Amino acid sequence: MAGRNRGPVPVPLEAQNRNLTQEVLDALDIKSPLQTSEDFPSIPQPEIKAALDRLASRSMVQYDTHETDQVILTKESETIVADGSHEFKVWDAVRQAGKIPIKELPKVVGADSAKVGQGNAFKNKWIKKDGDSLVLVAKEVKDTTKDILKDIQETKSLSDTKLLNDLKKRKLVTTSKVLTYTVTKGPKYAKEMPVEVTDLTADMLANGAWEMANFKPYNFNALGASQNAGTLHPLNKVRQEFRNIFFNQGFVEMPTGHYVDSGFWNFDALFVPQQHPARDMQDTFFISDPPKADKPRPDPETEAQMDAMEAGYKRLFATPEKKETKPRNYEEYWQNIKEVHQNGAFGSIGYRYPWSEDECLRLVLRTHTTAVSTWVLHRLAEDPRPARYFSIDRVFRNETVDATHLAEFHQIEGVIADFGLTLGGLMRFLEDFFSKMGIEGLRFKPAYNPYTEPSMEVFGYHVGLGKWVEIGNSGMFRPEMLEPMGLPKDLRVYGFGLSLERPTMIKYGVSNIRELLGHKVDLGFIESNAAVRLDKN
Repeated sequence: MAGRNRGPVPVPLEAQNRNLTQEVLDALDIKSPLQTSEDFPSIPQPEIKAALDRLASRSMVQYDTHETDQVILTKESETIVADGSHEFKVWDAVRQAGKIPIKELPKVVGADSAKVGQGNAFKNKWIKKDGDSLVLVAKEVKDTTKDILKDIQETKSLSDTKLLNDLKKRKLVTTSKVLTYTVTKGPKYAKEMPVEVTDLTADMLANGAWEMANFKPYNFNALGASQNAGTLHPLNKVRQEFRNIFFNQGFVEMPTGHYVDSGFWNFDALFVPQQHPARDMQDTFFISDPPKADKPRPDPETEAQMDAMEAGYKRLFATPEKKETKPRNYEEYWQNIKEVHQNGAFGSIGYRYPWSEDECLRLVLRTHTTAVSTWVLHRLAEDPRPARYFSIDRVFRNETVDATHLAEFHQIEGVIADFGLTLGGLMRFLEDFFSKMGIEGLRFKPAYNPYTEPSMEVFGYHVGLGKWVEIGNSGMFRPEMLEPMGLPKDLRVYGFGLSLERPTMIKYGVSNIRELLGHKVDLGFIESNAAVRLDKN
């Protein structure tokens, strides 16, 4: 068991029953430098490269790599070299027959040669038409095409670029990259590969064999094996960047686990009228089973998640005196929403239509994460105070799928509650927020949202596209939404949102959203993309 090494390196190429590394050493002993294209013409490039790398890693040889373009004949060209070009075949057939009816030509030279060769023979003025037949013009011709292709077959090159492109278009030749190597002796050249030991064992230490052993050196330039490891989706990478921006600005994340919600939280509590177009089947996915939700009620599981998320925030702004909280009254909230829609309340004339309880309780796939913001703001009414919340999660719209739209996407949303807020403050906040993504010099355009007034669309200048693009929506939540919750009149709330997909597509250079999200995504794209940073300009 002395030594217990794994044997000499390299192992001969048993498949070919030859030791290529030894052949290289033997050839170098006679001739230096070697040209692999001349000295080993029958050895495939990967095999000769592997042998050279084994020797070079031991400093036994040195080699330089040469890359050249090689012109290769297609099968059609090889036939031309053997039998002549299509036009020559047509000319030769007419020469021998003296006169050939055009309809009979395919039977004489074949359909392919008749189709291609007839036109070229006319072009070369070798033949001409005589009624319905072909007759000879040139008594002697030179088959230039055959000669050119034969020369290419021998030299595997063509210096005339225009002619090469023409032959490529005619699909007579193709080009390929060929690697060859110039090999010289290295500083540790020897006629034979020394046996190398790969393991230092206890036996070798005990009997002293390690002192005379030739240990295989480490190859620090060798590439490691690719790891079949998991990776984050680009959307998750960009999502984490946004989360960091929110956390650094004092926001608390909202729980967003409810993909299915009632129309109450998704629409009615947001002062969206029941006849609003967004509530049509064409814009919203409705749930058929169960057909209805419960009326708004406590949600202990989500409450616990929100308590955990707010724990650090509450400790940060804790005060010695204990504040009294006002327990939520869900029935009162339900009636307030009904009243503000149907008859008007809290200073508003409302929508003045017969409000339907069944429509309010229909279950939907949430169309925006503002449904979550509404629940959190109603929770804030227990202890009205300045607060900042955000969410990033999936929403669903019944839209036609194309390169820029999906039936499901991710929405980034933030809300800020405080006393004495103004529209100018919202604009300044958005300028600071988007500057952290490298977007400067925003423009704002008045817009309409049922639950915010005033409302603004946010535009930023996209340098790559050379134009202004919409990057978000924003506004101040209406009193018809906030006061039914029990929030005081002087507590105002900013709301703003944008999609997660659009900045991700810009950062990763994706033009079709279906390549980013859905069943057509290439896993190679997911695995190969690095993390992204929303750097400033």
